[in-house]
Amino acid sequence: MALSHSGTAPGKLVVISAPSGSGKTTIAREIIHLNPSLKFSISATTRPRREREMDGKDYYFLSRAEFQRRVSAGDFVEWEELFGNYYGTLKSELDEALKQGKHILFDVDVKGGLSIKRTYPVTLMIFIRTPGIGVLRERLMRRQTESEEMLAKRVDRVPMELELGKTYQHHIVNDNLQRAVQEVQAIVAGFLNT
Repeated sequence: MALSHSGTAPGKLVVISAPSGSGKTTIAREIIHLNPSLKFSISATTRPRREREMDGKDYYFLSRAEFQRRVSAGDFVEWEELFGNYYGTLKSELDEALKQGKHILFDVDVKGGLSIKRTYPVTLMIFIRTPGIGVLRERLMRRQTESEEMLAKRVDRVPMELELGKTYQHHIVNDNLQRAVQEVQAIVAGFLNT
């Protein structure tokens, strides 16, 4: 394994993607908890902050103007407009973490995950899905964070996300959260320890 400029082994990247409501954020948080060397990538977004979310911990909350300025400056490894809001990963933060030998976990949509993989080819790619669209819709409704219109938009994206998700290395069906976490953990632990 090559060493970075700081003399440490370079960090590794893990991407977890899934349609909204598949449990990817819950699984990602458990994986972070189980792997102390793994740090959560903080995305930038223009969407409003939800209750209990903290700037710089859950997301970097930016204005649309600031986000667009940073897109024009080439500051993002990946970015996308989803449901009227921008989301993206800042390249400077990622490169610095990798140089320091930090392992980073991404909880991003499937297109964002594929953009990261294009820039950093050694990235581990894990796609999470539910047993079916009905289960997904039920989970989204239980969250009570979306309007009926937003819920419909999220469900409309699922076929595209499932199709692109086929290109990921690993596929986990989250029909039992504990089992899904165990399956993802086995994959991640194997990757981090190589």
